[in-house]
Amino acid sequence: MKPMHITETVLRDAQQSLIATRMPFSDFEAALDEMDKAGYHSIECWGGATFDSCLRYLNEDPWERLRKIRSHMKHTKLQMLLRGQNLLGYHHYADDTVRRFVRKSIENGMDILRIFDALNDMRNIETAVDECRKAGGHAQGCICYTLSPIHDMEMFVSLGKQIESLGCDSLCIKDMAGIMSPQECFDLVSALRESIRLPIYVHTHATTGLGYMTYLKAAEAGAAGIDCATSCLSGGTSQPATEAMVYALTQMGYDCGVDARQLGRVNSLFLPVKERFAESGLFDPYVLSTKTEALVYQIPGGMLSNLVAQLKAQNAIDRLDEVLAETPRVRKDLGYPPLVTPLSQMVGVQATVNVLLGERYKSIGKEIKSYIRGEYGKAPGAIDPALAKAVLGDEQPMTGRFADTLAPEYEAAAAHLGSRARSEEDVLSYIAFPQQAEQFFDRREKTFTARYSFKEVG
Repeated sequence: MKPMHITETVLRDAQQSLIATRMPFSDFEAALDEMDKAGYHSIECWGGATFDSCLRYLNEDPWERLRKIRSHMKHTKLQMLLRGQNLLGYHHYADDTVRRFVRKSIENGMDILRIFDALNDMRNIETAVDECRKAGGHAQGCICYTLSPIHDMEMFVSLGKQIESLGCDSLCIKDMAGIMSPQECFDLVSALRESIRLPIYVHTHATTGLGYMTYLKAAEAGAAGIDCATSCLSGGTSQPATEAMVYALTQMGYDCGVDARQLGRVNSLFLPVKERFAESGLFDPYVLSTKTEALVYQIPGGMLSNLVAQLKAQNAIDRLDEVLAETPRVRKDLGYPPLVTPLSQMVGVQATVNVLLGERYKSIGKEIKSYIRGEYGKAPGAIDPALAKAVLGDEQPMTGRFADTLAPEYEAAAAHLGSRARSEEDVLSYIAFPQQAEQFFDRREKTFTARYSFKEVG
């Protein structure tokens, strides 16, 4: 039988896509030992929005969360999603921070780092890839998949060759919107396999209804592995169901390496978690519906949810169709960036502003201006000249790597925190999310003081 690796996403992308990354460690602790027995190639459990959510909503130390997960995983690799020079935040960090963050991620238990850049500018992943390999981790470079007049097979194969030349251990085709058709997947995996020697993994979402078929064609083309989610938290904006994919692939002659009965046990432990989130209202059935309009607008599920929330807050949900139509126009004006964090949020916000103000680019967002100046990397295509002129005037956008202009930042952050930082990990949390980290440190100190304070008995 042909091998097919299965990465289980329930602890990261599945819960991020369906319940806004609100799952505390206590909700899945009981499932970890059973997950370790399932035979997954890896469990995606960290990175993406989990770090921010731990500090902002869950009152958890994200590093401690990782260490706890690691303590239960005796046989299974742990995997995370890293936004290259953006790490887990929304802007570029200095190289000293990137190197420390990557090294500490591996020291705290991470095995595989899936590293991407929102613009597919591979200069923005080279530092993270280099440090990952130096620290003994598995560096998986990503191609962010998207459709546009300039994104074609030649471009994607060129990106694959760049990823291989950086020394990555494997490559992932990251289809964040679920828009890659089965035939497109087959053709792309086939072309990459002819051009590079790296194992190729495929990541998609079930958003448009194509995901299951796309994975089957990935297998036929010789992909090394796919990302799936335990069935109760699969489908919609999440991934295709692990159990269903394993069932189908096994009949087709693939060895997924997992114990099907154990997969059922894992799912049974997440069913009550899903029910609690449904009762609380955080799990909205809307995210499970198939959204074929994403094939036209190419809007990822999480981005669509954000647009709906923004418009509801402005009492303008009736303008959603206008915003959906404006989004691809803004994307074209910006040179067709892939709609993945942080570009998806930036494009969506600008489209919303254009519609609500009744005039395109009457107000241009700060992040969009930074993008046009070249601070996020090289735009895939040409930026609309009039828009560029409005932002830059007579200046030219930068052509170098923006991180080369950033001074080291770790030592200054450590000095600012002083004794409030109990570890190097605390300093990195602060650099990534200053306000949320400081609030977490304050809560932690109050809890510690309350726990160990005592009244002298006379």
